[in-house]
Amino acid sequence: MALASFSFCHRPSLGFPTPAAALSSRVSCSSHRLNTTLTEINNSGVIACLRANSVELALEAAGAALTGDISVLEVTMSTPGILQELVQNHPRKIMGVGTVLNAKDAKTAINAGAKFLMSPVILKEIMDDVQGGEVLYIPGAMTPTEIFSAYNAGAKIVKVYPVTALGGTQYISALSKPFSHIPMVASQGIKIDSIGEYIAQGASAVVLSDAIFDKEAMGQRNFNTIHELARLAASQGVKAVER
Repeated sequence: MALASFSFCHRPSLGFPTPAAALSSRVSCSSHRLNTTLTEINNSGVIACLRANSVELALEAAGAALTGDISVLEVTMSTPGILQELVQNHPRKIMGVGTVLNAKDAKTAINAGAKFLMSPVILKEIMDDVQGGEVLYIPGAMTPTEIFSAYNAGAKIVKVYPVTALGGTQYISALSKPFSHIPMVASQGIKIDSIGEYIAQGASAVVLSDAIFDKEAMGQRNFNTIHELARLAASQGVKAVER
């Protein structure tokens, strides 16, 4: 049974749709929503990744980043359940859940309103369950073989992780030569001032965690700093994508 539920984009004006029409409508609607998420990731160039140990801190930090022009936010599974509230409060933003390690967590995230799921590894059970649905799955991969396997298994975009430990922008540059057809998100240890170089070397987007949700700022609940870091990161991402 698929994790992602289907829904009609709009109701028919008269009567009931035929089974074929109903199926076509569901597939078209799901595809549109998934493509909207993928397009926003590609257009923004930045996925902000939030980890926090309390609901209050997580909501405040997320709010600071989202009002700082971040359009795509990943909330890790270890962060207390705030996704549903964020989705309700920021309906135009793209919200997702990261560090998803099993189908149960994936279902929980989808039920809370996640538009994308991200894992540090490739999880076939999630990949299979979301196929044809409206939720984007971004599996994590490290080696060329893993990246190619994830793409061939149906991934629309693949997270390269842990990218800094693997060589950073040079690794992305090397991967982009044989895999120019595979959209890649660079993740782990990336700083704001290197967004442009990652995207120039072939990444579609980058994941920023501490670079936006600075540990000292989080500890001091300095949400103004988080807001400004988010604004800078969002600006750098858009500039890099537009080059």
